[in-house]
Amino acid sequence: MENKISKRMQITAVILLFCLITCTACTGKNIPDYHDNYENYTADSTDKLSVSERARALLPKKLIKIGFVQVGHESDWRIAATKSCQEAFSEENGYELLFVDADNDPRVQVDAVRKFIREQVDYLIIDPVLTTGWTAVLKEAYHAKIPVILLDRTIDCSKRYYYAWFGSDFVQEGELAGQWLQSYLNRQGRGADNINIVTINGTDGASAQLGRTEGFARYLKRHSEWNLLAEECGDFTESGGRMVMEQYLETYEKIDVVICQNDNEALGACAAMDAAGVSYGKDGDVILISFDATRAGLEAVMEGKINADFECNPLSPPYAAEAVRQLEAGIKRKEKDYYLPEECFTSDEHPMILITGDGRKQMLNVTREILKERMY
Repeated sequence: MENKISKRMQITAVILLFCLITCTACTGKNIPDYHDNYENYTADSTDKLSVSERARALLPKKLIKIGFVQVGHESDWRIAATKSCQEAFSEENGYELLFVDADNDPRVQVDAVRKFIREQVDYLIIDPVLTTGWTAVLKEAYHAKIPVILLDRTIDCSKRYYYAWFGSDFVQEGELAGQWLQSYLNRQGRGADNINIVTINGTDGASAQLGRTEGFARYLKRHSEWNLLAEECGDFTESGGRMVMEQYLETYEKIDVVICQNDNEALGACAAMDAAGVSYGKDGDVILISFDATRAGLEAVMEGKINADFECNPLSPPYAAEAVRQLEAGIKRKEKDYYLPEECFTSDEHPMILITGDGRKQMLNVTREILKERMY
């Protein structure tokens, strides 16, 4: 009797399995991969799925684990870059983001990278404080088979130890500032005059500081009448910019040009000159040049406080996310380093055309439409 029941149950199971396979085949569907299609399944659609598809839809979605090491939060630019990172590597986009703000401490950055390596993240993304001190830890990531993507600032390290870099051509930014100042002085009929220049540098040793300094220095060498009175570090902060500018105003009787290596420093310099009763900008005695072209910086350009502002694009994380997708798909990049698209802005009524290595770049006047569309 028991044998008959057992056989009957086996026959029933076979029939049910046959029906299930037949029904699945009749739908004309391939069973989808849950990693690609889980987000398409909703409560309203599950009744149309096969049993196998329903089971797949209920499985947890596998997230790509990203270890991101940020410089800090010293400026509006940096905050915008962090926000872009959090949006690009969101859970909705398929990522688990592990984030460290190093507060401008290179040792914290290296320790964070080593921690991420121990945690076996899938990818490392680094925006380095300094150019130096990276070879040893990137070798560790390389041997752990964890791809490294660099953003914004560059490092002194063999290119074999990172997969891609996305950022700005800092040397060209400095050159464009020098080229603009040369043309601007010529327009004013001051091309042969002695010009006293002070610079408020960014964080010493950062590639942005090094590159912008190098690029502008190429124009300094061409003009013996340009006198670089001083260059001090403002750490890319508004408070740093104000403090350095206050020192300059106390030290030097005549300053013709102030170069700030980011907008926050420029705004600090503006505050110092306002307090000292010094006129500057479009209709003032002091020419003010800045970098980054954040919304606050461009507002100052539109108001005539900053004469020229050279963009440094903080929105590199989406490019890094695309690089991760390429790696996941087994696609090799043609180029390891990629410069982001950037513009130059001026308070001049008749914007200049600047010459770059890639051709001609038309400077832009700042409008309300530009500010409205600005993401940072």
